[in-house]
Amino acid sequence: MKQIVVVSGKGGTGKTVITAAFAAVAEKKILVDCDVDAADLHLLVHPEIRQRHEFRSGQTAVINEKLCTHCGQCVSACRFEAIKPAGQIEEFSCEGCGLCARVCPNGAITMRENVAGEWFISETKYGPFVHAKLGIAEENSGKLVAKIRQVAKELAETQDLAYVIIDGPPGIGCPVIASLAGVDCAIIVTEPTLSGLHDAERVMELARHFKIPVKVVVNKFDLNTAMTEKIEGLCRRRNVPVIGRIAFDPTVVQALVAGVPILEYAACPLAGEIRKIWERLAHLLNSGRI
Repeated sequence: MKQIVVVSGKGGTGKTVITAAFAAVAEKKILVDCDVDAADLHLLVHPEIRQRHEFRSGQTAVINEKLCTHCGQCVSACRFEAIKPAGQIEEFSCEGCGLCARVCPNGAITMRENVAGEWFISETKYGPFVHAKLGIAEENSGKLVAKIRQVAKELAETQDLAYVIIDGPPGIGCPVIASLAGVDCAIIVTEPTLSGLHDAERVMELARHFKIPVKVVVNKFDLNTAMTEKIEGLCRRRNVPVIGRIAFDPTVVQALVAGVPILEYAACPLAGEIRKIWERLAHLLNSGRI
């Protein structure tokens, strides 16, 4: 079983479009959407939820009004100003440090575990799908990513699946690190812009730190061929193979509006190129060259 994550240093490069296309062409796979802050792979694979689970993470202070004497010690101790003199907790300001509970002389404050989101096991026409939704203003997205990746890995092993295909979040933060950890290969999708170049380089550096093999796909390469050459020059200097160049095609927008992967929407050159990218990637993975 091989784990592949599709990432990008910035949003809007087309990684979800490519992930959905991989889902349409690959066999014996499970899908994972690790962009838990703004998941959108479900818009293209249309899951039917089979299991729904709470994601609990972090704590919030709760005051028992019957025990509270309004002594003010918790108000003075809270550096986040989450406790009002009237004995009210502002949940969005509370950092869950627990100091107020420790200083309260009457034991009126307890720490309650937060329900920070949900995660799901679903079925799609392309196979099993594990995804999640982090609550508004909630933290610990990396922890939620690690959870759904572990669930997907266990399902892949149980069902004897060949691939875990992960739609990763953008950037280089905690959820990206959780998405990269332990995968067999990371596919960086970039675009021929200055920010695309810089952000792709940041993801390459992150993957190098964790010793993750990396391949690059340049999306919409023909919109700025000079910048595409700079990106490919960076890849040569870093010994990172470019396994695909995808031309701009307005058909992608039409496929997104229709809510289907591009490989199922039209037999356009772009769809053919993505199919070739998957075939190259699968060959490298199965031949042990990654």
